Amino acid sequence: MITSQQMRAARALLGIDQKTLAKLAGLSLPTIQRMEASDGTVRGMVDSLTRVVEALEAAGVELIGEGASSPGGGRGVRLKSRNQTS
Repeated sequence: MITSQQMRAARALLGIDQKTLAKLAGLSLPTIQRMEASDGTVRGMVDSLTRVVEALEAAGVELIGEGASSPGGGRGVRLKSRNQTS
């Protein structure tokens, strides 16, 4: 659904800290901290994950899944596949 790296990158793009994301998502700060401490895909309650995704999207971030296109057409950042060369 969302990776810890996407969460941190989204917060960086928005210029917000974990506390602000927690407030926007209606979750506790420790919940956000646990999510971002995950390795890879964030695990947790589906409701909490949904709230984070909705909060980030409402704030203006488009989360792009692995191999998905970005129909929004705005500027963005995406990690290269690890097997691609520069």
